[in-house]
Amino acid sequence: MRIAVTGSIATDHLMTFPGRFADQLVADQLHTVSLSFLVDNLDVRRGGVAANISFGMGQLGGRPILVGAAGFDFDEYRAWLDRHGVDTGSVRISEVLHTARFVCTTDKDHNQIGSFYTGAMSEARQIELKAVADRVGGLDLVLIGADDPEAMLRHTEECRTREIPFAADFSQQIARMGGEEIRTLLDGATYLFSNEYEKGLIESKTGWTDEEILGRVGHRVTTLGSRGVRIERVGEDPIEVGCPEEEAKVDPTGVGDAFRAGFLTGLSWGVGHERAAQVGCMLATLVIETLGTQEYTLRRANFMERFTKAYGDEAATEVQSHLS
Repeated sequence: MRIAVTGSIATDHLMTFPGRFADQLVADQLHTVSLSFLVDNLDVRRGGVAANISFGMGQLGGRPILVGAAGFDFDEYRAWLDRHGVDTGSVRISEVLHTARFVCTTDKDHNQIGSFYTGAMSEARQIELKAVADRVGGLDLVLIGADDPEAMLRHTEECRTREIPFAADFSQQIARMGGEEIRTLLDGATYLFSNEYEKGLIESKTGWTDEEILGRVGHRVTTLGSRGVRIERVGEDPIEVGCPEEEAKVDPTGVGDAFRAGFLTGLSWGVGHERAAQVGCMLATLVIETLGTQEYTLRRANFMERFTKAYGDEAATEVQSHLS
């Protein structure tokens, strides 16, 4: 399968302040606050939902097509993704804007002051999926992840017009979207991804019941945190898959992206929804054990050993033949 992953491409610039923000704030002077914090370190991490998902698919031996907008400073990030099996040939490069970035300082009490710079992400609305499809010889599935909202709407409408199967995955953008936008983005999707909280928010904002939404999408995939994932389809029993045992819980950032990467790769292998979800949960477990969304290493022997322990020999035999 040729799978295009659309969505944000960004970097996170994370700093640590050894003191407490509260000690630097004067209650009656907050209307004129002007502060500078001397921080101890700077951690720059690669991120963005589309880049995270594509990286995970590349780790599993896939060749995902990354579709998004980045800045003129993207060269080093592009080289990293290229080395890890991602097709970056359809990334739009802005001539005037930097790649989107999140800049955040955390104090000793874990309070945070952060800013998100949209940057080149705003140009994603100018990307045409037909050009992507023509370059790679057609598309079998497009994941429409959190991105510039206009880009998400354009990609969805183009998938419908060109009859390309698509997966709706609002994640961070669901908070700013209204019911009409969400109804437009999910109607006719082959897959609808969300976590449990987002599931309820989708139903609340659209005014549609769970049954009505199931009737409008092919499959509803709901991640359940430490309890794994549930996959639903009208007229069929739900599929529920648990998570493998964790060796450590280091950082939950990017876990949902890793699940999607494993699930989509499993679909491309043709192993069925249960097996695909198991691959997704195994990859998500590697990410939660690692600091950073793209800092894990997939060692195939270790992956299969843990996968077998979690899901059994039959599942492992079916997956191992694809994990090259």
